Amino acid sequence: TGNDIWEPYPFNLMFKTQIGPAGHNVGYLRPETAQGIFVNFRDLLYHNGNKLPFAAAQIGQSFRNEISPRAGLLRVREFTQMEIEHFVNPDDKSHKKFGAVRDLTFLLYPREQQKTAAGAISMNLGEAVQNGTIANETLAYFIGRTFEFLKTAGINTSRLRFRQHLEHEMAHYAQDCWDAEIECTYGWVECVGLADRSAYDLDAHSKASGVDLNAFQKFDTPVEMEVLEAKPEMKELGKVFKKEAGAVKTAIMEMTDDQKEDLQAALEADGAGKLAAADGITKFDITPAMIKIQKVKKKVHGKTFTPGVIEPSFGIGRIIYCLYEHCYYTREGDEQRTVFKFSPTAAPIKCTVFPLLQKKEFEPYTAKVASSLLKLGLSRKVDESGITIGKRYARTDEIGVPFAVTVDPQTIEDNTVTLRERDTMDQVRLPLDEVAPTVRSMCDETWTWADVLNKYPKVEAKEEK
Repeated sequence: TGNDIWEPYPFNLMFKTQIGPAGHNVGYLRPETAQGIFVNFRDLLYHNGNKLPFAAAQIGQSFRNEISPRAGLLRVREFTQMEIEHFVNPDDKSHKKFGAVRDLTFLLYPREQQKTAAGAISMNLGEAVQNGTIANETLAYFIGRTFEFLKTAGINTSRLRFRQHLEHEMAHYAQDCWDAEIECTYGWVECVGLADRSAYDLDAHSKASGVDLNAFQKFDTPVEMEVLEAKPEMKELGKVFKKEAGAVKTAIMEMTDDQKEDLQAALEADGAGKLAAADGITKFDITPAMIKIQKVKKKVHGKTFTPGVIEPSFGIGRIIYCLYEHCYYTREGDEQRTVFKFSPTAAPIKCTVFPLLQKKEFEPYTAKVASSLLKLGLSRKVDESGITIGKRYARTDEIGVPFAVTVDPQTIEDNTVTLRERDTMDQVRLPLDEVAPTVRSMCDETWTWADVLNKYPKVEAKEEK
C-alpha cells in the first residue's frame, strides 16, 4: 500500500465486554464453544460412569475479533460453530467403530504431498492409519464420519479434500491436525478442523483452577509396574511450614506424574521448586530435604491420567455457503430456470403439494396429503395459487424442494396422485396414502428415486413451462 509499517502491538482476538448492572466485571465473548465442555469435564465423566472414552457435543455462537471480515459467510466476527470433544486414554486411541469407516476412500492431502506440490491423493482410511499418515484410529474415525456427513449434506465429494497441517501450522500441543477443505469460488476453504489436541486443554484448566481433571482407569488384574513415587518428609515440612504442613502434604500426594517429573527436574537443577496447593493459587517453595521422589516397583490396580481429546470443529456458515454453490445449477437450454439440488436429507422443505386447478373438490385431497406429510415429520409447502403447474414446479425448484405432489382429476376417481422428482423431472402415480411413507423413506436414504420408479408406474410429465 506504500504506508509505513507500524511496530508490532498486542491484538486481542476475543471481544471484551462488561458484566452486571454497573459493568464493573469484565468478561469476554467465547471464541469457541469447546471450552465450556472442558470446564464441565468432571460432571461429564461422572455421568458417563467415570469411564473413557466418551464424547460431548455442542452447537452455538462463537465470536472472534477478526481484523478484516470478508468473503461473505467465510470470515465473519460472529458465527455458528459445532464441536465434538471426544475424550480418550492417551495411551489407547483405538476406536471400536473404526471398522465402519475403514474402507472409505476419498481425497487426502498429507504433508508430504503438499511439500512436493503433488496434489491430493485418493486413499482409504484403513491404509492411512496403517502407514501412519493419520496418527490414530479415533482421529481417522472422525475424519471418516465428517466425510459421510458432508456427502449426505450435499457437498460434491470431488471438490472435498482433507488436508493435513504442515508442521509450522500445528499448535504446539497438537499431535495431528487435518482440515476438511471444500472448493468453491473463493478457492479451497477450511470448513471443518479435526485435531488430536492431546491433554493440553484439561491440563491448562486444571493448573489455572486447581481442580483435578484426571480420570482413573481400573485394570482387570493388578499390574506390577514402575511408578514415580513422591514421599513427603513430614519432619522437615513441619519445621518450615508449621500449620500449613498438612496442606503441603496433601498437595504432594495429589501430584500427577508430570508434576512429579517437573518438580524433580527443578530440585535437581536449581535446588528448589514450586508446588501448587489444591486451590491452584497458593505456591509452596520446596527443597530436596522436604520430599523424596523416586521410581519404585509396585503392584497397581489402576492408573490416573489426564485424558487426551480428539476434536472435530465445524464452521456451519462456511459449510452452508459451499453447499449453496455445489447445489446450484440452471436447467439445460433455459438459464432462467435455476435449481438448488439439495439432497432430500438436507432440503429445508421436503415436498410441495399442488392442486392442479383451483377447484373446491381438490381441497380435501390436498389437505390430506399435506397432513400426512406433517404427521411423519416432513416439512411441506402447499401452493394453491392459480398460476400454471409448470411455474409452480419452477418456484419450488428455485428453493431446492426435492419432491412435488399434484392432485388432479384422476385423484377424485381413484385416490391417486402424481409425485415428481426435482432433478430428473420424472413423475410417477401412486396411491395418496403411500405418498408420505415414500417421501419419508427417500429422506431417510432407505429408498432412492430409482426404487420409486421400479415400484410405481411412470407417467407423462405435466406441463413444465
